[in-house]
Amino acid sequence: MDVGTAAQTLPLQIGGSLVELAILFLLLALVAGVLGARGVAGLSMNIAKWLVVIFVVLAVVSFVL
Repeated sequence: MDVGTAAQTLPLQIGGSLVELAILFLLLALVAGVLGARGVAGLSMNIAKWLVVIFVVLAVVSFVL
């Protein structure tokens, strides 16, 4: 399988699961914190925290139902 057919069979995915997005925002917060952008780091950490909370709530609801 060459690169051309791989690109045709696997479309670019923009969205991700809640856990993947939370990890992405956590990494963004860590990089921003190291670079000194405290506002971006704090906002990214809050978004990551809420994504994890939403994921846990949805997981508990899906296990109960």
